[in-house]
Amino acid sequence: MNTVLNIDRSILGQPWRWRLLETDARDPGFAPDDLVTQLLLARGCSRDDIALYKAPSIRGFMPDPSIFQDMDKAANRLADAVVAGEQVAVFGDYDVDGATSAALVILLLRDLGIEARPYIPDRLTEGYGPTGPAMVRLHDEGASLIITVDCGAQAFDALATAREAGVDVVVVDHHKCAAALPLTHALVNPNRLDETDGAAHGHLAAVGVAFLLAAALVRTLRARGYFETRTEPRLLDLLDLVALGTVADVAQLKGLNRAFVAQGLKVMAQRRNIGLNALITASRLTRAPTCSDLGFALGPRINAGGRVGKSDLGVRLLTTCDQAEADAIAVELDRLNEERRAIEAIVQEAADIIAQSKSNRAVLVVAGHGWHPGVIGIVAGRLKEKYGRPALVIAIDDAGMGKGSGRSIPGVDLGAAVLAAKDSELLVAGGGHAMAAGLTIAEDRIALLDDFLSDRLDAAVTRAMGDRALLLDAVLTTAGVNPELVAAMEAGGPYGMGWPQPRIVAGPVRVIKADIVGNGHVRAIVSGDGGGTLKTVAFRAAEGLLGQALLGAPPHRRLWLAGRAKLDDWGTRPSAELHLDDAAWAN
Repeated sequence: MNTVLNIDRSILGQPWRWRLLETDARDPGFAPDDLVTQLLLARGCSRDDIALYKAPSIRGFMPDPSIFQDMDKAANRLADAVVAGEQVAVFGDYDVDGATSAALVILLLRDLGIEARPYIPDRLTEGYGPTGPAMVRLHDEGASLIITVDCGAQAFDALATAREAGVDVVVVDHHKCAAALPLTHALVNPNRLDETDGAAHGHLAAVGVAFLLAAALVRTLRARGYFETRTEPRLLDLLDLVALGTVADVAQLKGLNRAFVAQGLKVMAQRRNIGLNALITASRLTRAPTCSDLGFALGPRINAGGRVGKSDLGVRLLTTCDQAEADAIAVELDRLNEERRAIEAIVQEAADIIAQSKSNRAVLVVAGHGWHPGVIGIVAGRLKEKYGRPALVIAIDDAGMGKGSGRSIPGVDLGAAVLAAKDSELLVAGGGHAMAAGLTIAEDRIALLDDFLSDRLDAAVTRAMGDRALLLDAVLTTAGVNPELVAAMEAGGPYGMGWPQPRIVAGPVRVIKADIVGNGHVRAIVSGDGGGTLKTVAFRAAEGLLGQALLGAPPHRRLWLAGRAKLDDWGTRPSAELHLDDAAWAN
């Protein structure tokens, strides 16, 4: 039986199941008795790959870059530009993946003797991706080669304009491709429909694809003898950027991405990148950044530049050689992040009111006038988490044009659905990948899109929600939730999308004290049957079923608490606390 503690319906209405089934490890002579091995097996690691996954290395996971369509063609074109000293422009996106991808290419080319020009479009005035006028402008200003990163896979008109202007374009992207491809010199994207071996790496963020291109370029130049008179760049020094972009873009932390993040965190701890070092300081981190910090501290600050500030602040920060400039940009990004939070709260409240009236739809499509387009992706993510279904948030401007950003749930490919809507002429533009998508739509087509997405994705959403269960890794007493447990579980990381953090059950416990803190968080001190107390936090739960259960728990009733054990190092002695995902009444 796969049920944990016989709980088929928790306080949040879901069954509790073991993440690791007995059959996952059933093999004569194989007993996964250590915690890390159990965690790896439960997340899909095969028995043969346990050693590789326990110590993820670039050498162990790195494919030959040449397996990707157009990779060698792209590397040769970049090598030609380096040898000839051409003017190169790097056209990126305004999010973290775009900023880190652009910064990686710029820093590599700088090491190779080329000072490439960055170009990040303004979110409000130019929108996402290459435009014809931008391509022509870069060419007129001297660029003979334009490299687009984290964009370009759907830029048919813009890239046709670039070709007419006589400039070569190399596209480095990871978003969903259509069967037809835009006119380019080369298009490197593991999600091309004609990919073969490279398709296995479709989970890479754009910055990961850019790193593979960097490896191919260095190899090409090496074969040409370029490094006989100059030092070869240290590609591994760029892994801090790869780790940041990968985590912030919520790419699945499996395969090569695990090595990128694990090794990138080590590089980041050395604080070699002046801009990243300044951002870590501005984020008030006093220790080496963790995977969680990339997603919740560093990433949002870089994103804030593109969302509510100047779109190029992230790239400028990550590529500057000037300490004073780095410090100033980092402080500005920190300020903009606070501004972003205030704007987000206003849009979130308005979007949630609309979502409540549409909670029976397969996809939550909400739209509003005057919403800031820089925060709609974050709000879509919040709605997705709250309602457990894909969400699309659309900001409508004064001209009646909507900019939309969507977030999906595992098992529901939102990017493919948006591409289908574009093919059905419901959209002005659109694209994305399985878990996220963006689009442009006329206001009078939003209702049609709402019906289109819900009809197309209804079966997939129903399946995904029907399979919903809280997956658990261990059951412990309150005394077992300690710093040693947290350290042991961290050895199975890095954790993130596609490689979920361990979730444990502690209890049974009684609530000693519970109160509301911060922005609707519920903090509870609980006591186990064997004595000892444990601090727990349920984030943004004050008005929900979980928060109300904790706040109103009678002293004689006991609870099982499910969540993620974290290290609390604010005091003089580190202790463990539990960040709650659910709870269930104990018999």
